[in-house]
Amino acid sequence: MNIPKRLFLHAPNVHVGGGLNLLQVFYGVAESNIDFEQLDLRAKAGMKPGRAERHWVRPTLFSRLAAEWRLRSRVKASDTVLCFHGLVPLFPLKGQVTVFLQNRILLSSDSLKSYPIKTRVRLWGERLMLKAFTTRIDKFVVQTPSMAEQLRGFLGEQTPVVVCPFVLADVDQADVPAEKIYDFVYVASAEPHKNHQKLIAAWSLLAEQGLRPSLALTVPFDTALSFQIEELKRKWDLNVFNLGQLSSREVSALYDQSSALIYPSISESLGLPLIEANSRQLPIIAAELDYVRDIVEPVQTFDPASRTSIARAVKRHLGYGQPTQAIHGPEVFLREVMR
Repeated sequence: MNIPKRLFLHAPNVHVGGGLNLLQVFYGVAESNIDFEQLDLRAKAGMKPGRAERHWVRPTLFSRLAAEWRLRSRVKASDTVLCFHGLVPLFPLKGQVTVFLQNRILLSSDSLKSYPIKTRVRLWGERLMLKAFTTRIDKFVVQTPSMAEQLRGFLGEQTPVVVCPFVLADVDQADVPAEKIYDFVYVASAEPHKNHQKLIAAWSLLAEQGLRPSLALTVPFDTALSFQIEELKRKWDLNVFNLGQLSSREVSALYDQSSALIYPSISESLGLPLIEANSRQLPIIAAELDYVRDIVEPVQTFDPASRTSIARAVKRHLGYGQPTQAIHGPEVFLREVMR
């Protein structure tokens, strides 16, 4: 007797940004295959109705635990479970379990001190869970070769991992070319790994040198970062415009109004804005990191930890020469010491 194979979609905590966009795209093609789903309540407005049994998960410890227990109780040996939120199940499951892992921070031993204490504790716990419960996973799916390499480095070379990138359908460009309002655009939320602080520090350095290129940001309003950006903007008279969190259509229009994408993020599983900008043939100035070269060829690169390196890359792209330091002999050094 053949038992029908059922698909369980488990996606608590997927409610904003690129993760939600990918979930919506996936759901658009997989809805008829999904038999049971657990979604984040905060994503309710963005998820269309489906035919499956649906449970909304609140962002509370009790609701998350209840969802994990419900999953354990319902999954049979013939079922497939997709953990779209990138975490291993809390309880062992009878079916085949696939984890779609998008958070590169979980695969790193880097310090988390730049994150708020609550986020720091959560990420630390998720790293421990990933290591402790890996044997419960039949397969990991990641979106780039460098992510797969990092996953194997974190969990071991025998970790079952498949590279299978997918992205949003490309949005239509404006029929009439839009006016270029901004020299650079950076589409990113306010998380510390997005590296806005170094980017703004580079813009402040450029202002010290008399250069004020325009920069459009999409940092949500009423965040500590948005206030910090406004403070530095006033202090250095920066040509920076924070537009707040935008819809997909608004982001599309913003690309059309921008001359180049700058991307200083220090950690990405894919980097959707890189793909979106590349599809529009926008020049890309980005961090010299593996995740960037997995998917695009930037016109300029920089060290994302250095405001000087970022500023120099911007100047190169804008056509400003960067004088190098003259190297002197020991006689000049002696004269300087004695002067």
